[in-house]
Amino acid sequence: MARQVFCQRLKKDADGLDFQLIPGELGKRIFDNISKEAWAEWQKKQTMFINENKLNLMDNEHRARLEKELVNYLFEDGKVEIEGYVPPSK
Repeated sequence: MARQVFCQRLKKDADGLDFQLIPGELGKRIFDNISKEAWAEWQKKQTMFINENKLNLMDNEHRARLEKELVNYLFEDGKVEIEGYVPPSK
């Protein structure tokens, strides 16, 4: 049976992550409070955010910017603003 967490992003009980994906306090916070579903949503946003902003994850400033967006999206009900991104029309 999957580990259950109360997901702070989705505001409901859901399957938790199988293991801590990020080291340190932020990783523990994500592991304890974010569901697999919310993490999968973040991963899609993260990819677009990195690509549209041409982030280099070897650059500490770029990594800090990405981490700020992650915290905003997962814990503060934030929307990730992706400059230049236009959603496909249906």
